[in-house]
Amino acid sequence: MYRTDSVFTLFIYSQQYFLHKNAHPISSLSFNKIKTEFNLSSEKEQQEAIEHIDEVQNEIDRLNEQASEEILKVEQKYNKLRQPFFQKRSELIAKIPNFWVTTFVNHPQVSALLGEEDEEALHYLTRVEVTEFEDIKSGYRIDFYFDENPYFENKILSKEFHLNESGDPSSKSTEIKWKAGKDLTKRASQTPNKAGKKRQHEEPESFFTWFTDHSDAGADELGEVVKDDIWPNPLQYYLVPDMDDEEGEGDDDDDDEEGLEDIDEEGDEDEGEEDDEEDGEVTPVKHFFPTIVKLSLPFL
Repeated sequence: MYRTDSVFTLFIYSQQYFLHKNAHPISSLSFNKIKTEFNLSSEKEQQEAIEHIDEVQNEIDRLNEQASEEILKVEQKYNKLRQPFFQKRSELIAKIPNFWVTTFVNHPQVSALLGEEDEEALHYLTRVEVTEFEDIKSGYRIDFYFDENPYFENKILSKEFHLNESGDPSSKSTEIKWKAGKDLTKRASQTPNKAGKKRQHEEPESFFTWFTDHSDAGADELGEVVKDDIWPNPLQYYLVPDMDDEEGEGDDDDDDEEGLEDIDEEGDEDEGEEDDEEDGEVTPVKHFFPTIVKLSLPFL
């Protein structure tokens, strides 16, 4: 629309110019030629603008790549600095019984994968460690340390995630050496999950099935949750208040509110009795004592 208006304006001005000079006005053929040349000029300008935008975008992309390299160096530096603190934290956590099973049960996504027997097995979990590979971007490993338990022989269960040179993700894990009749991954299909819990998969699965699932290493939700959400600060999930306790506190609050409402109603009754006295009506004394007793009880 802009170019058409501009050409039209150019045509009017040119017509006025030639009339003023007593020259022949521009013919429609000449006008079409001018219009074509104008359009070609505009298209050329647009093409040049697009080429310049592409050049600028290339510079932006170059800076983004440079920033990614710098960020990676910083992350590698601070990853090493964090290690002594992770070690100190693990030593302190070891002093708290059932720290990790409590943390997992309190986490909404992980708890959805836990059956009752999974929780029992995780009571023997004493330590969790997440180790990012030196270059960070190529992958990480999660280690689970267990005490002697009635379910499997392993002391450590690990799962690693890798990115190969072509950028394709893959994973591998420890083979769980189950004790006779204790394979929770085989019981999962027969044992229903806890009421009210929703699982991440269509079929009921044990938490320990995760160690054998390598179907989609690039979208491993549990691995990402442990590495990016739980591992940086497990204490926040360990300290999540028990829902039953919260409900109990809520009931107490409701009782308190009901007590206050009773007191307010009794107060209104007293006001009504005072109004009756002002009107000349005498209220028997026996009606006052129950009210006084009730009002004094909360303050005893």
